[in-house]
Amino acid sequence: MKMNLYNDIKKIISITVPILVAQLSTMGINFINTMMAGHAGTDDLAGVSVGTGLFFPFEAAAIGLLMAGTPIIAQLIGKGDQKSIPFVVRTGLYIGMIISAAFILAYLVFADSALKSLSLEGEVYHVAKYYIAAMVVAVVFISFIIPLRALTDTMGETTISMKLFVSALPISGALNYLLIFGHWGFPRLGGIGAGVSAAVTYFIILIMFLLIVFNDKRFMGKEIFSSWKSRASDWKEYLNVGIPGGLSVFMEMGLFGIIIIFMAKFGTETLAAYQIADNFANMAYMVPLSCAMGLTILVAEAAGANNHSLAGRYAKAGILLSIGFSSVELLLTVLFRTHIGMIYTDNSSVILIASQFLIYASCFQFFDSVAGPVQGILRGYKDTKVPFVLLLISYWFICFPLSLGLDHIMDMGGISYWIGLVTAAGAASVFLTLRLMTIENFSFASIIHDFESRSEEEVYDIWERAKLLRVRKAARISRQKTALLQYSRSVIRRNIYIPQKLILEISRHILMLLRLYTTGYGSKSYVP
Repeated sequence: MKMNLYNDIKKIISITVPILVAQLSTMGINFINTMMAGHAGTDDLAGVSVGTGLFFPFEAAAIGLLMAGTPIIAQLIGKGDQKSIPFVVRTGLYIGMIISAAFILAYLVFADSALKSLSLEGEVYHVAKYYIAAMVVAVVFISFIIPLRALTDTMGETTISMKLFVSALPISGALNYLLIFGHWGFPRLGGIGAGVSAAVTYFIILIMFLLIVFNDKRFMGKEIFSSWKSRASDWKEYLNVGIPGGLSVFMEMGLFGIIIIFMAKFGTETLAAYQIADNFANMAYMVPLSCAMGLTILVAEAAGANNHSLAGRYAKAGILLSIGFSSVELLLTVLFRTHIGMIYTDNSSVILIASQFLIYASCFQFFDSVAGPVQGILRGYKDTKVPFVLLLISYWFICFPLSLGLDHIMDMGGISYWIGLVTAAGAASVFLTLRLMTIENFSFASIIHDFESRSEEEVYDIWERAKLLRVRKAARISRQKTALLQYSRSVIRRNIYIPQKLILEISRHILMLLRLYTTGYGSKSYVP
């Protein structure tokens, strides 16, 4: 048992570490953009910040939708259905096209009005508008990257995406240097250059993904791009899994955005302290998030192969691994919370407030380290609708009202919203764990998806085999009953001894009683 747990944890780590490096590299691209834009000027930094705040929830939701390809492809690999993989990848690319068109249309229709409603200064408005335009172009490339990444990750090569995103870091830095500051004859674009740099970086990543998929036979690049055909069943499955996943991300991001608005009323120092705690929690969450992504692949593959015991083992090992990391992170954060604040600022008031917020942020992170991997496991079972509802209840029907109540009724200040977030994360971890227990005990998801993918003839054959198994089981039970009866008789014969004289005496008494009842007593009654 211990050996199985060790091997399972080792397997999860081997998949999770490359994903973690890739995720940190993605965050690194965003960090480089923001940092270098800040050095270009205050207006450039403000414009990039506003643009990111408005754009990122929608970008994250789109990515969450497109990541539905990961569990779908992984289950196909587990089933051994390689022929269906090109159809799924192709469907993801088509959905990426639709998302790209929707982003372009939304920008043309809503960008101006949304930015004007914020009453921004002229230069900040200009930077934010065109930064968002550049990020819309970046999303076009990202929408094609995600389905291809789902393919390479699920085929057991998470190191591919790691290498590509790590290699993108120096590319992003160099492009920012050229486009933000206008070196080597390039135009000085300021904060807008950060968006252009991101778009070009993701375009290069897309080209590298395409080259790998085309040149490596394992990824069936020729099969994917040799046809335009798609199947309605793949569209249905992709959207059924992806839309709730995307909405979950958008719902969480939206809540955090609203919390920032409420935090702003407590002053600049409190808002800065919140940003420090939130940024640190997001960095720490990369480990549980990467673990969740790895678990999605492993659980989906095991579920596709109908090996539910292995899927359960991966789930247990992944949750233990995530909780172990978060426990260490919680302890270190509480011990060094003041020093963490000093990394971000020299303001003593901000450091003091941040040290308080970091305690709540670490508790939130601890519960989220359970909810995140469990959500990844459920995604591996292609179960996303119920988790979305559970997360909606946790964050919008528990966290938000509780936070407002503590703030406006109890007058607890900025801590109110952290208490609400901790409570929501705790509730989400409990709800999602109960959902996982239901799925693993009854295997509803695997049974439904298995039978939906089979023809009537296959279902009939399964039913007939099941009846044959029941007959065999009944015969085995009958044989067991017969053997038990024979054994019991032999035991009685061996162990129960009645003397022959006693048997004859009992027989004589019984016969005499019968004679008395039938003749003696009866004849006496008829005598006159």
